[in-house]
Amino acid sequence: MFNIDKIRSCFPSLNITDNSGNNIIFLDGPGGTQTPQNVIDAISNYYHESNANTHGSFLTSNRTDAVMDETRKNVSIFLGAENKNTISIGHNMTTLCFGVARALSKSFKKNDEVIITQLDHEANRGPWNTLKSYGIKIREIKLLKTGELDYEDFENKINDKTKLVALGMSSNALGTVNNFIKIGKLLENHKSMFLLDAVHYAPHFSIDVQKFKCDFLICSSYKFYGPHLGFIYCKPGILDNLETERLITQNQSAPFRIETGTLNHAACAGANAAIKFVANIGMGNNLREKLENAYSQIGKHEHNLASILFEEIKKLKNFNTIGVGFDSLIRTPTVSFVHKSRNPKYICDQLAKKNICGWNGHFYAVKAIQILGLEKIGGVTRLGVSVYNTEKEIRKTVDIISKI
Repeated sequence: MFNIDKIRSCFPSLNITDNSGNNIIFLDGPGGTQTPQNVIDAISNYYHESNANTHGSFLTSNRTDAVMDETRKNVSIFLGAENKNTISIGHNMTTLCFGVARALSKSFKKNDEVIITQLDHEANRGPWNTLKSYGIKIREIKLLKTGELDYEDFENKINDKTKLVALGMSSNALGTVNNFIKIGKLLENHKSMFLLDAVHYAPHFSIDVQKFKCDFLICSSYKFYGPHLGFIYCKPGILDNLETERLITQNQSAPFRIETGTLNHAACAGANAAIKFVANIGMGNNLREKLENAYSQIGKHEHNLASILFEEIKKLKNFNTIGVGFDSLIRTPTVSFVHKSRNPKYICDQLAKKNICGWNGHFYAVKAIQILGLEKIGGVTRLGVSVYNTEKEIRKTVDIISKI
């Protein structure tokens, strides 16, 4: 059963207080979650016991090899991938996305087309827009005023020239979960590749890349309780045929073909521990079953709290919520809103005075904020629920917001 007290006890940062002894309320999870003790220990233990590069004959190098092997294996299970050789590691999602874009620029031809969306984070827009210099046409799925994508517009834009569709699974600015299953099915009749950005999705829902029928999926462990690190899933056979930028000394096959330089082995140990932390919330006979069960519990907990936050803010006369409501469970627990006369930075400043962590701005989803006409007021205020948040924290936050 979901035990919030036990979960909170895993996070040392939840004990941080100000000079008056007041605890911090962390609702900044969409920008990066807090880290449990087992992740901190895994990173520290790496430096204590395994601080050596890979592929050596000696003990500490062997231990690093084991860390990296287990990390790839468990990330592949976390993503529902075929095997550990589908998992490549990078500095972050943006760097990996640029790597794929540069590789594809060598095989795409002039007048080929790539479809992106107006809702996405710039990390899943900017790299593809660089392909314009190669004569590749970039087409955008329109964003509706509701905060949802226009799927009819997508169907009108997919054609025989489409070589790639790059889609965010969920909006980090609005919390919208895109219908990636629908788009995946529409692509079955096309030769287009399908890339999913799971950075904002992975903390809240289980992932099954084989079910989603994607060719690539990218995520970042600092959004699901781990350190800053990026992972990319590449469908078997695809990476081996990409002309990635790599050294002649690098292993030329998947999953190493897209990796550059020495990886952050300690961070990999931490990411592996983050996956184990999530799994330990659930029940099952193996890691995959535990992860799926854990996400079922996490999703219900987070959705309940976020729906309270959304609905209570919606009732306040001086505030407007942005994006779709919480009638559906397929919605990340991210709540964005605006004050009718105060800018988002002011709201976050007032929250910060009461030890509540929140974010303001566009969160690199610049196009979406522009489309919704919110750029001129400084974007939105964004609060996000994570596994460690409580209803008491949400109620306190709403009370403080109501007095602004």
